[in-house]
Amino acid sequence: MAISAPDGEPAVSNTYHKSRTWLLLPSWVVLGALSLVPAILMLVYSFLTKEFRGGVIWEFSLAAYDQFFFDRGLFGDDSPTLDWTYIAIFWRSFWQAGAATLLSLAIGFPTAYFIATRPVQTRAIWVFLITIPYWVNLLIRTVSMKFLLRDEGPLNLSLMAVGLIDSPLQIVNTNLAVQLGLFYSYLPFMVLPIYAAVERYDFSLSEAAADLYASKWVTLHRILLPVTKPGVIAGCILVFVPSLGSFLAPDLLGGAKNYMIGSLIEEQFKGNAGNWPFGAAASMILLTIVLVILIAFARQQSRLERGRV
Repeated sequence: MAISAPDGEPAVSNTYHKSRTWLLLPSWVVLGALSLVPAILMLVYSFLTKEFRGGVIWEFSLAAYDQFFFDRGLFGDDSPTLDWTYIAIFWRSFWQAGAATLLSLAIGFPTAYFIATRPVQTRAIWVFLITIPYWVNLLIRTVSMKFLLRDEGPLNLSLMAVGLIDSPLQIVNTNLAVQLGLFYSYLPFMVLPIYAAVERYDFSLSEAAADLYASKWVTLHRILLPVTKPGVIAGCILVFVPSLGSFLAPDLLGGAKNYMIGSLIEEQFKGNAGNWPFGAAASMILLTIVLVILIAFARQQSRLERGRV
């Protein structure tokens, strides 16, 4: 319960101060069981030794991390040289996820703004239309996307029917197909946070800017975007992180030439030929990079907020 302090600043009631630890305990248990424990197990497995027939041997080593960064020849006894194979896969994954995030932002922001400016009684219908396709399993939606984009699919047939192309476009097994798959998979994660931010926006600020002869671009850049920035940031994170670890879109739409981190990790845990320590090491490297980026971004935002104060 919020109360007013003597100086007029909002204060927080201490009604549940003594019992807050016990009230938070269920959340801590769930977060620990579903997030912390799996991460610790993955960290431990990344330092184990691969068993020849699959699984692991409980002998600790750095072999998995060494395999990620260095090439020691066919039999593993040559001098180590830097191997760019897996680093290139990581780089490809980051720019694919970044491009999917930018595409989702370019489409998601106008969509969210459109929904937020509809009459109140119809906004729920628009949100429903955005989310209803995502009631279907992601695998089914990705396979449907492949059917849509294939050479004999509805997209190519429609373009040829209206005379825009003479022969089918080769879209499947390209970077474009992966981009479209990631965009289609995670677009609502961009739309919904931005919609929530725009819905709380005070449109009288835009009217005041127009009265002062500000152009629509200036109003967007100087007023609307700064106010809705938290929703934009949340949407970008919610799209970028799952896109980075996605494996369905690269596997089904991209083919072998468009391998991404998620596909690499998923491949290491399949069948007896998998390499669990290497898959765990790749997962930990990915997790570390993402955490470093998010922490650095959070610190920068905190400094900016303190600077404004």
